[in-house]
Amino acid sequence: MDGANGKYTIPGLVKNNREWARDMQKKHPGFFAKLSNQQTPELLWIGCSDSRVPANEVVGLLPGEVFVHRNVANQVMHVDFNCLAVMQYAVDVLRVAHIIVCGHYGCGGIKASLKRYELGLIDNWLYGVGALRQKHQAVIAAESDMAAQTDVLCEINVVEQVHNVCNTSIVQQAWRRGQTLEVHGLIYGIHDGRLHDLAVTVSGAEEAEAVCEAALAAPRLIHRHEKA
Repeated sequence: MDGANGKYTIPGLVKNNREWARDMQKKHPGFFAKLSNQQTPELLWIGCSDSRVPANEVVGLLPGEVFVHRNVANQVMHVDFNCLAVMQYAVDVLRVAHIIVCGHYGCGGIKASLKRYELGLIDNWLYGVGALRQKHQAVIAAESDMAAQTDVLCEINVVEQVHNVCNTSIVQQAWRRGQTLEVHGLIYGIHDGRLHDLAVTVSGAEEAEAVCEAALAAPRLIHRHEKA
């Protein structure tokens, strides 16, 4: 059960790595020497663990340019010390200028919460998504099919997680000391590989509430309203 041509075996993965490293060095001479000297990303990406949404690739950036934290359904909880530790290191040490919360349409965690599946331990993790489902039930129910309802909740979830990021002590303290830092909300379409801006960018504490409220009041399923 090693997969096609053994590509999931350790020897297969090491072979893939050697080919990737040679290809990177050929395309970007001196890349690894430069990368080993310093980590200087401009942005922190908080995304979903879904294997189909690789942070660097979808924004066309190289390793070293994006600091990444991922979890199921791209949650930002004030009691999740893993996420908070990543955020603090990114903001206080790496001095990133941007934090991006990126969800994706068709998210399995969002769908599980919407359909109220019982999956075990992850049900506890998705408790906050369930609270969002109840809070925004009217907007979600206005969509005629389950796929669209899931995608609406995916968008709402991103906006709410941006709000959560803005209200962490880490980001609040950065803004108080005058650090340049913007928080953004994006969503990714696995079906077409495109990112969509949810128009929720916050650059200061005084903006957070109004910007997030305006984003939640906007027409949902933003990909329907964007020009190709």
